[in-house]
Amino acid sequence: MVNPRDTLPPRAGEKKQNPPLVFILSFFLSTSSPTYLPLISFVSLSLTQTLESLRRKLLKRLYLSRLELSSKMAATSAASSISIGSNLSRATSSSSRAQAVNFNYSLPRFTALRSSTLLSGPESSSFAKSLRGSVMKSQSTDTKPYGLNINASYKVAVLGAAGGIGQPLSLLIKMSPLVSTLHLYDIANVKGVAADLSHCNTPSQVRDFTGPAELADCLKDVNVVVIPAGVPRKPGMTRDDLFNINAGIVKTLVEAVADNCPNAFIHIISNPVNSTVPIAAEVLKKKGVYDPKKLFGVTTLDVVRANTFVSQKKNLKLIDVDVPVIGGHAGITILPLLSKTKPSVSFTDEEIEKLTLRIQNAGTEVVDAKAGAGSATLSMAYAAARFVESSLRALDGDGDVYECSFVDSTLTDLPFFASRIKIGRNGVEAVIESDLQGLTEYEQKALEALKPELKASIEKGVAFANKPAN
Repeated sequence: MVNPRDTLPPRAGEKKQNPPLVFILSFFLSTSSPTYLPLISFVSLSLTQTLESLRRKLLKRLYLSRLELSSKMAATSAASSISIGSNLSRATSSSSRAQAVNFNYSLPRFTALRSSTLLSGPESSSFAKSLRGSVMKSQSTDTKPYGLNINASYKVAVLGAAGGIGQPLSLLIKMSPLVSTLHLYDIANVKGVAADLSHCNTPSQVRDFTGPAELADCLKDVNVVVIPAGVPRKPGMTRDDLFNINAGIVKTLVEAVADNCPNAFIHIISNPVNSTVPIAAEVLKKKGVYDPKKLFGVTTLDVVRANTFVSQKKNLKLIDVDVPVIGGHAGITILPLLSKTKPSVSFTDEEIEKLTLRIQNAGTEVVDAKAGAGSATLSMAYAAARFVESSLRALDGDGDVYECSFVDSTLTDLPFFASRIKIGRNGVEAVIESDLQGLTEYEQKALEALKPELKASIEKGVAFANKPAN
């Protein structure tokens, strides 16, 4: 019979009792003959693994419940809002998830903060407290499955944090329960951004760094570096028009990364990504610290757009939609593989052509709509934050993290190529080759058509990085 006293917190000055299971095992370990120690150790390990499996299932249910509740609340709020013309305006709530080959639900982004407190708040149940105790006790192991270190902490640096992408991106990263310290760098106006973000009641601490003199301190001991620095697109500009300015910015920043945190994951957002990623690779090679597994061109926005447009076209639940996007991150080099859409859905030839063109030109759509006032800053920040969160989950031991990214690749005859990858603690663990198998005739022709332009962009970046300094 359970003693009610066992469920109460210890009195002041009273030593907290061990959980019954731990007490029993400790008793046997201290009294048993050495002959039985291997058996006891095996039983202990089996019980621990069973409990951990149950705990992980509980955590996933908590996250999914939170996501579903958030979606319902957002939909209800949107449905009840009134427009200026006094007509009821309705909006559909949408969410996105990491790309996974088995397409199981993964932990939601930016809705997990409250969920993470379910096992750490003062109102936690005794069961949750027991789980938390086992979690904290297991943090010292290097072979833990994902989820043991709930209070995991990682340091993230955003270079270009005061810009149009940098500010909302920094806010979204600040919301992540996996971030302990957020470093914000820019050449000007970053102190105000840091002060503003520091008032948000999320766990991570915010620090600001201004100008080249403080860049090294910003990058010290950082786990993930995100680079949105550069000038935005304006009406009539292509990503290639941005090259001369942004190429120099990326080169300088990556040199600092190589000197101060060469083992960090590097996320390149600055356009044109088809050229800036090769520039970063050449800089790292010259510094002798190039690890192709840790350099990522962030193309997540293409996936986000593809998922959104397809779900709207086919009236699908957005959380279920997954469209891999391969190639590069500009114009015709962006190739959504609509035939690989999950859940399986059919498209007419006309739908395929229109959707493909809209996904490829979605950036221009936003630039034109803003009429000179900016580019796709908010959606880019959202997509980049999603990729940061995926990287942090991978660093924390989640073995089921898949995203599309522009990386060093042998998937085609090009040295860099965007495709679905598996991300682990050491960076890219695998490139998913199956996405390029069984393409439709339209997709195969588009793939061959994008290669010359993508090759030229890559070569332009390499040439820039290797040209002699003036």
